[in-house]
Amino acid sequence: MAFHVEGLVAIIVFYLAILAVGIWAAWKTKNTGSEGDRSEAIIVGGRDIGLLVGGFTMTATWVGGGYINGTAEAVYVPDYGLAWAQAPIGYSLSLILGGLFFAKPMRSKGYVTMLDPFQQLYGKRMGGLLFIPALMGEMFWAAAIFSALGATISVIIDINVNISVIISALIATMYTLVGGVYSVAYTDVVQLFCIFLGLWISVPFAMSHPAVTDIGLTAVHHVYQAPWLGSINSLDIYTWLDNFFLLTLGGIPWQAYFQRVLSSSSATYAQVLSFLAAFGCLVMAIPAVLIGAIGASTAWNQTEYGVPDPKSKKEADMILPIVLQYLCPVYISFFGLGAVSAAVMSSADSSILSASSMFARNIYQLSFRQNASDREIVWVIRITVLLFGASATAMALLASSVYGLWYLSSDLVYIIIFPQLLCVLFIKGTNTYGAIAGYLFGLVLRITGGEPYLYLQPLIFYPGWYQDDNNIYIQRFPFKTLAMLTSFFTNVIVSYLAKYLFESGTLPPKLDFLDAVVARYSREHMDKATLVKSDNIVLNELAPVNPRHSLTLSSTFTNKEAFNYVDSSPELSNTEDN
Repeated sequence: MAFHVEGLVAIIVFYLAILAVGIWAAWKTKNTGSEGDRSEAIIVGGRDIGLLVGGFTMTATWVGGGYINGTAEAVYVPDYGLAWAQAPIGYSLSLILGGLFFAKPMRSKGYVTMLDPFQQLYGKRMGGLLFIPALMGEMFWAAAIFSALGATISVIIDINVNISVIISALIATMYTLVGGVYSVAYTDVVQLFCIFLGLWISVPFAMSHPAVTDIGLTAVHHVYQAPWLGSINSLDIYTWLDNFFLLTLGGIPWQAYFQRVLSSSSATYAQVLSFLAAFGCLVMAIPAVLIGAIGASTAWNQTEYGVPDPKSKKEADMILPIVLQYLCPVYISFFGLGAVSAAVMSSADSSILSASSMFARNIYQLSFRQNASDREIVWVIRITVLLFGASATAMALLASSVYGLWYLSSDLVYIIIFPQLLCVLFIKGTNTYGAIAGYLFGLVLRITGGEPYLYLQPLIFYPGWYQDDNNIYIQRFPFKTLAMLTSFFTNVIVSYLAKYLFESGTLPPKLDFLDAVVARYSREHMDKATLVKSDNIVLNELAPVNPRHSLTLSSTFTNKEAFNYVDSSPELSNTEDN
């Protein structure tokens, strides 16, 4: 394959444009936030992101390289097809559920990160434990999409994969570093426009290629391969449901999502943004579905790609860039490439900022340096943006099973963080003992179920398991959802049992070493009353908490405007500095 100078120039121009928008957004909003809360401005802006920018940035968070490439691959792969392309419907429902049930209580209480309610109710140690799966999910996701971008660029313009990965990561990290959530949000607007325009321009050219058969015919008839509409076998229905619930419910507890929710100008706006993003995810999936269908309808021996076809070469995961390269004119394929690189960067920057935000606030500030100045926290955010960006890049270049690691970490987000989020927001009386027990039970059940992508053999064989041609054990039983439900009910049962044992006097107060049930004054105990008080909760499903006093962390969670929250209020004030 020849080196394409035109393609390289197109990518350079696109990347420079994205970097310019990111720097402009940082300059435009450099004075956002008062002198004492600049760190919060980097994480959630001035809590004034409106519907237009907010809708674009929340949609772009989900519509990433994995979303676009993965949807096209699922439609293309024989015996799977559109029936197994679950991401568009799953993520859209995830955003709808997030808007209906989670956005309002999170935004109305003035939280800064997703981990704030956990540390507020369960203490800083539990917040640190929950940070681990949250960090793994964000970092492995960023690494996976950097890896996909490098392979995509190398297919179309034939440059070294490592160089393309490093340059892409540098661009995304640079504008995230200088502008925080504002740069991420404004570049998302440009990137989403590029994705939409680039893919839709490519579709009619690819569809009109002489080697492509009518996709309406190949949808229901076997022409070059099985129909691309796909089907779900009766034996696989439970696997399909397990994956569907993983996408739908496991797509909620991500800092990248709640960062947009908490940056919105009001709780009502946060809900509307979620609904707009759900619609946007569906719309943006249409060209990816069509490209996958075109790949399944192509006689590849009549193209420059030749034989065997992509699935036989084990390049099915690259079907989108392959279609752009071999079925579209050169100048059109470069537009499509810009769309794919835009999709990757729009997700990677969100993941890097999300991981840095949680570390700086919930680990560094609240766990170790409660009296840290705002300037110190700002520098911690900047340093961790660089470190996490470099780490994601290194994993993309060095790890052979990045996608396998991301699948496992996303499972942990679903199995561990989602039930914890349900309990902390909607179940009265849960405490740290139940949270730890639920965490451990969920973790054990997931690890012992095995992971084919990492060649991790299961220790528990559920009904319906089998071995594939590579002697890898596959579980048909929905054990991931079972692990999630077990984690949830374990949290509730152990919490109420601990509460009963201590309050009835069966166990002496001195055994409450986590200060989770018996009220004890301790500098190490997170203040459970300064942010949410029982007489200020406007949603009756939120759990009231007993007032406790703290001299060191009280100002950390104080948000006076949140206490007087009225649903129609346009915005809430920023969290007061320490």
